[in-house]
Amino acid sequence: MSVYEESLKLHIENKGKIEVISKVSVKTKEDLSLAYSPGVAEPCKKIAANKNDVYKYTAKGNMVAVITDGTAVLGLGDIGPEAALPVMEGKAILFKEFGGVDAFPICLDTKDTEEIIRTCKLLAPSFGGINLEDIAAPKCVEIERRLIEELDIPVFHDDQHGTAIVTTAAVINSCKLLGKNISDLRVSMIGTGSAGSSIARMLKGLGVKSLYAYNSKGVVMQDKYDKYRFLVKELLDQNIIDTPENLEEDSVAGMMKGTDVFVGVSGPDMVTKDMVRSMNTDPIILAMANPTPEIMPEDALEAGAAVVGTGRSDYPNQVNNVLAFPGLFKGALEAGATVINDEMKIAAAYGIANVLKEEELRADYIIPSPFDERVASVVAETVKKIAIENNLIRKQ
Repeated sequence: MSVYEESLKLHIENKGKIEVISKVSVKTKEDLSLAYSPGVAEPCKKIAANKNDVYKYTAKGNMVAVITDGTAVLGLGDIGPEAALPVMEGKAILFKEFGGVDAFPICLDTKDTEEIIRTCKLLAPSFGGINLEDIAAPKCVEIERRLIEELDIPVFHDDQHGTAIVTTAAVINSCKLLGKNISDLRVSMIGTGSAGSSIARMLKGLGVKSLYAYNSKGVVMQDKYDKYRFLVKELLDQNIIDTPENLEEDSVAGMMKGTDVFVGVSGPDMVTKDMVRSMNTDPIILAMANPTPEIMPEDALEAGAAVVGTGRSDYPNQVNNVLAFPGLFKGALEAGATVINDEMKIAAAYGIANVLKEEELRADYIIPSPFDERVASVVAETVKKIAIENNLIRKQ
């Protein structure tokens, strides 16, 4: 059977992938009295007297809601909330298996931004954090920003920032391996949507010197300002995306010439061998379109790439979000953080990168495997430290 047929069989046989397991025994009358009535009234009264005690007496402090409207599911697009549920169940498993964080899938039958925001706020009393998933751009950005402002629990849109964190970790370790200075890097990027914009912000926050981008309007430049959606306008206004100097042609080839790093979050076959050859010595290629990257790894290597990463599991250096979100939420929840900010994301990237010692680094091993058991704990400790040091934690 193909992987698709085997997966379908797994889902049918198990009727989904998750279940709810009790932490306590309910085998006797005494058990029932403690777990439920009448004993349960006592923690209820304690929480009523001090709302923060909900973290002491319930599962809220280690429970994340995985929320979607089903409008941007994997590479399948707007397939609806019911069809999104297998993915959200899978995400819940990854939270538990890789980070020890309990998570519950919630698929909303609405595409309305205000309804989604209101629903998340109504659900917030039950959860210690919210992971937004597979919501179409640019709506996803507004939803996340509003919820960060209006809630006192961590809110994180993984499709934006998870990819950005792991991409940043890959750049950090590639520079270690190749002896490049991050502050000298010139980065070219295809894709300026939710993931691309977050990657751009993180790389500039990391200290990257110059970052150029290409989208459906061509190379991003100030003189096309009125053609762009708000995300790209913000990136230009904040000097995140730079206008290339001496651009010979308004094309991917023109943008990539003389750069050190290529990042792709766009579509298949956008980059040629000649474009890689036009880059600076020992270029770093992170071509993450799935399932077909912007350039196949073997072609990039043949053209002189020193390091190549993709979003695929069948090639080395997979840029996989599972390296980021379980540990990130684990650390935020353990700290009692009220927000996940940019400094915590950068810390998570360094945490992932530093799992590998410098002597372990190779061209085909610049980021840890998703199954490396060290990752979530290292990321969690790094994020937790930042949250506490910057007093981003809830008041007791």
